[in-house]
Amino acid sequence: MIDDIGDMPGHDALMRLALAEAEQAYAEDEVPVGAIIVHGARVIASAHNQREQLHDPTAHAEMIAITQAAEALQSWRLEECALFVTLEPCPMCAGAIVQARIPLVVYGAKDPKAGAVESMFRLLADPRLNHRAQTVGGVLGPECGEILTRFFAQQRRLGKK
Repeated sequence: MIDDIGDMPGHDALMRLALAEAEQAYAEDEVPVGAIIVHGARVIASAHNQREQLHDPTAHAEMIAITQAAEALQSWRLEECALFVTLEPCPMCAGAIVQARIPLVVYGAKDPKAGAVESMFRLLADPRLNHRAQTVGGVLGPECGEILTRFFAQQRRLGKK
């Protein structure tokens, strides 16, 4: 099990990998959210939003990364992993994090409209659930928020969505 990983060095470097995924989503005209999952010192999953491409409302970066990590480890239990994501997870993704038993979630920007870690709900800390995750928020928060601001400004200029 991961102990006191909330203080582990390298959060910025790992979040930059998630930001690279967000940039890829931006280039694909997807909401620019990126996620990676690490196991030990190794990245075992990296993903970005693909809802538009896959026509799938569940194709959030976290959901895709969790599926990739489970495949890489050949287990649905991701008990020795850490998830780095550029935007605070929504209720769906927080539920998947609980189900996967991920012990650490590091995120960049808060999501005041749908955040389920601290903004609207605190699902990952809810004592009624069978698993709780340690969380670290605000890692590269300004950069993670800026790409979303830039994306939605462009969408408005183009009259999309």
